[in-house]
Amino acid sequence: MSPISSPRRHLAAGAIAVTAALVAVTVQTGSATAVPGRDAAIAQAKANVARYAGTFGFGAGQDLQVKDVILDADGTQHVRFDRTYQGLPVVGGDLVVHQDAHGRLKDSSHGKAHDPKVKSTVPAVPAQASASSALRDAEGISSATSTPELIVWAADGTPRLAWRTTVAGLGDHGQPAGKVVVTDASTGEQIEAYDAEHQAVGTGHSEYTGDVAIDTTPQNGGYALIDPTRGHITKDANNVSSSSLNASSGTLFTDADNVWGDGKKFTGVRATAAVDAHANTAWTYDYYKNTFGRSGIKNDGKGATVFVHVGTKWDNAQWSDTCFCMMTGDGDGVTDPEQVDLDTMGHEMTHGVTSATANLRYSGESGGLNEATSDIFGTMVEWYANNGVDTPDYLFSDQSTPPWLRRMDKPSLDGRSADCWTRKVGQLDVHNSSGVGNHWFYLASEGSGTKTINGVTYNSPTCNSSTVTGIGNQKAAKIWYRALTVYMTSTTDYKGARAASLKAATDLYGSTSAEYKAVAAAWSAVSVN
Repeated sequence: MSPISSPRRHLAAGAIAVTAALVAVTVQTGSATAVPGRDAAIAQAKANVARYAGTFGFGAGQDLQVKDVILDADGTQHVRFDRTYQGLPVVGGDLVVHQDAHGRLKDSSHGKAHDPKVKSTVPAVPAQASASSALRDAEGISSATSTPELIVWAADGTPRLAWRTTVAGLGDHGQPAGKVVVTDASTGEQIEAYDAEHQAVGTGHSEYTGDVAIDTTPQNGGYALIDPTRGHITKDANNVSSSSLNASSGTLFTDADNVWGDGKKFTGVRATAAVDAHANTAWTYDYYKNTFGRSGIKNDGKGATVFVHVGTKWDNAQWSDTCFCMMTGDGDGVTDPEQVDLDTMGHEMTHGVTSATANLRYSGESGGLNEATSDIFGTMVEWYANNGVDTPDYLFSDQSTPPWLRRMDKPSLDGRSADCWTRKVGQLDVHNSSGVGNHWFYLASEGSGTKTINGVTYNSPTCNSSTVTGIGNQKAAKIWYRALTVYMTSTTDYKGARAASLKAATDLYGSTSAEYKAVAAAWSAVSVN
């Protein structure tokens, strides 16, 4: 969700920290240990890109950086690459090579940048000017630093040299706040600007899941909130602002008798919020592991650092890729307790999964799909946990923002979100354009019309007056996960999401299956054809 921003603008003197050096792209293959089959798939995929250069728009000055590899049970291989041109990251240049068990090319998926070649990689606008301009545009961020990076921006299919400047600092409650500003490196004209942080605003209630079992580790005669199975640790941020936090910050929660918290709202017992955060992180990990075989957010078996009590009266929660941390606030201290309920935690950590796979850009329709993906899997974590206190539903953040922050059966009931796709959807805030994806997921799962599920009454309309029969949320989520991790790229829009999910449905159930037909019908029902 979008960060809370102050109408006041605080830019401390000397706050500009300009770094013009190019950033090396991290290679991630989705496993902590190299696998021979994986290495062969990567090598063959690179060979296929070179052999079919015209298909991929691959030419002189370009290089490929491995981002992820998926090997299907039948041997089919899907190798995801980020692309560079003359050493510069290409935004919109990512691609996926789909090949059979013998490494023969079957299909391809790629961002909108077919050929990333630009006339010159020497910027006419200096880094300092880009940094200063970005700071001026980042209202409501205090203690701000500005870091420009030279890139080839081709998210719309037309490559141009650009500065991607990240402004990082604090919001009005000490929460992480940031903005990414992209400007043309030849003219200084702004191309786009979007939030750097993925957040969820809520009003919160502590002890969302009642009395639960949590995995801890014996330590120094007591116990610590270190999950020995999943690897995540839960810490007290001590209300320190996010700019001071990294994975080694904060105070690890420890206890003498392994009994944690008091289950009360607005309590002085700081471990109470940690109980929910620790348990709900575990449920999120287990959902991805047991449903999709995914070991952690980056599929490398590593757990995240989870912080509670971040900032002062911060009524929010968010995921930070840089820190590899989940950060949660205390609410406003009056009506809103801690932000650690099930679907909120699942939502935020799913931003990490998206970043590690399709990396859907947080702008335009891709940004709406990014947010919808987090809503979808945050909801599915809730269904997976099947907790008696926080009953599964299609109401997002109903526990922390009663009666709900967003709902999937008819997103427009919040007064802002879109039920149906139009050409203007991409102009909405990403949390509102996500409504199209959320509506699709509900229809694909439960179908259209009025029904009561787990005590909640839903009435989902269709945009084309059709009747849709659902296939259940487990199948719909399975299709969406494969579409996200195998076929979607950074610039996928709603039309591309339809194509990706139909490919995924074909892979999983066949092109003549009821599941394929339901996916297609649900997309048509939200006006994506």
